[in-house]
Amino acid sequence: AMKMNNYLKAACLIMMIHLPVSNGFCLRRHQHLVTRLLFFRKQGKLPFTSSSLRSQEKRSSGENGSADTNGDSSLEQYRNENNVRDQVFSAISGDGSVKVTACTARNLLNDMMLAHTMTATPADALGRTLVCALMMSNGMQDEQTLQITMNSDGPIRGIVAISNSLGEVRGYVGSPMLGDMALNEAVGLGAVQIVKNHPSWPNPYNGITSIRHGDIDRDIGAYLAESEQRSCALAAATSINGILCTAAGGYLVEQLPGADSETLEQISKNLATLVEKDGGDTLPTNLLGAGVSPLEIAEILLDGLDMKPLQQIEPKFTCKCNSDRLIRALRLLSPADVDEILEKEEKIEARCEFCGKVYSMSEDEVRKEMANAKGDPAKDEDFNPQ
Repeated sequence: AMKMNNYLKAACLIMMIHLPVSNGFCLRRHQHLVTRLLFFRKQGKLPFTSSSLRSQEKRSSGENGSADTNGDSSLEQYRNENNVRDQVFSAISGDGSVKVTACTARNLLNDMMLAHTMTATPADALGRTLVCALMMSNGMQDEQTLQITMNSDGPIRGIVAISNSLGEVRGYVGSPMLGDMALNEAVGLGAVQIVKNHPSWPNPYNGITSIRHGDIDRDIGAYLAESEQRSCALAAATSINGILCTAAGGYLVEQLPGADSETLEQISKNLATLVEKDGGDTLPTNLLGAGVSPLEIAEILLDGLDMKPLQQIEPKFTCKCNSDRLIRALRLLSPADVDEILEKEEKIEARCEFCGKVYSMSEDEVRKEMANAKGDPAKDEDFNPQ
């Protein structure tokens, strides 16, 4: 394979991915495959503020408000030997200009494969989307949620993942038992839609870009660059052997205000080092499978930049479904439609797409619940499930 420099300049980046990004970097493997690592230079306002990051750093370090990483003991709480537990770890450079979030979520994806009876290709698609959601939601406000929807025309029939800052995540694919095929063929073309919401916001934030590649992380990386004008490097992948996920995770490198050229140069070198250490086509699953933890990935990416840990969380599957939501959905139908369903089926039955739980209510239960229901089912503020 032709030898390449550690990174290519902006002209090469634009040529390969056709994004209107100036003064950027694209990393490339020493082999013939272009990696999914794109490091985009800043084009606009970034969603993270220095005050919110200082707040994270203070929470992670206790009352002192700073985290000392000079000794191994200071990082002991973040270590995750052989990636036994799922983990989202975040850290920041000493000058506060670069944030790194790294994730391993093998256990989470295995649980979801069982719950949804997923085959390898849908599991790969959902795993990548979940990992991206977990990393993008890291550091958000309390109660804020982030939803990624891949509205695609491929046989996978769409992908949805929802996460919050606590690492509570859920998701599903339209065709969980899809046969073996390339991921980009399964996804097809369409749109990446990101929705961010908070109970105190008058309206949710919506952003959308087109699906160009179908490998999830590159498309979401393009969304971040185009729609949110964020300077970042994003990679997410899984390794699935039959019905078992052996590795799932990724990392997100974000340029924050104040980053100088020396810092960006060092980040580019560190990214190239990580690519070389992984040595595979589904970065960073080789590293994760070999036991390299999110902390160690962050240490590689922030090498020479005085890494300061921010926080760690253990992601977990959390579904919000309950019978109240079924009643709410029924109340959005006309009484005639509800009567028709009850007359034909003699019950109401629905399955949650996120967790697979089936809710079944008899005709008497449905009529009783609907008679006692209050508020407008079309308004979220009137709907407060217990």
